[in-house]
Amino acid sequence: MRPPKGRTRGRRGHTPTVRVTAAGTKRVSMAALICTKSGHRSRLICRIHLDRGPAKGRRKGFAETDYARLLDAAHQQLGGPIVLVRDNLHTHVSHTMRELIAARFWLTVYQLPPYAPEFNPVEGEWSHLKRSLANLTKHSLDQLTALVKTRLKQMQYRPGLIDGLITKTGLDFQPP
Repeated sequence: MRPPKGRTRGRRGHTPTVRVTAAGTKRVSMAALICTKSGHRSRLICRIHLDRGPAKGRRKGFAETDYARLLDAAHQQLGGPIVLVRDNLHTHVSHTMRELIAARFWLTVYQLPPYAPEFNPVEGEWSHLKRSLANLTKHSLDQLTALVKTRLKQMQYRPGLIDGLITKTGLDFQPP
C-alpha cells in the first residue's frame, strides 16, 4: 500500500506534513471477496500478504495459488458453490489461474469489463480502508499490518457497510 493522503489542520502558516521514505521495498498486499448468499448477511473474506523486501524469484504480491487458497477458504466458509465476479488483474486472468479455476467444479467465474471499478464492490472496500488510514504514521511493517487487520476485522462486523458497497455498484447480486 502506498500511504494514502488525507486532510488535517495545523497552525496558520505551518503546513503539517507526514514524511514517507521510499527506502526499502516492503509492502502489505490484500485480497478480498465480498460474498452474498440469499437469506444470509453479506460477508467479507480477506487475506493479507506481507513482502518484507527484495528476494529473487519471489512475488511481491499475491500469486495465483494465494488467490486459489482464498477461494477454497470462501468455499469452505460459505458451504456451497460460488459464482465469482472478478476484475482484470493480470494474476486473475493468467493461464495458471484459469487452470486453478477449471479444477474447481463448484466455481463459476464472470469477468468484469476491462476498466470498471464502479462495478467492483471490493474497490469501495479498499477506498474505505485507505481513508481510515490517512495521515497515520506507522514505524514498521508489523504495526501497519496489525492496523490493517484491525480495520478489516471492523469492516467484517459491519454488514450494513458491505451491503452499501454492493448497492453502490448498482448490480443485482440476488438470484432470479
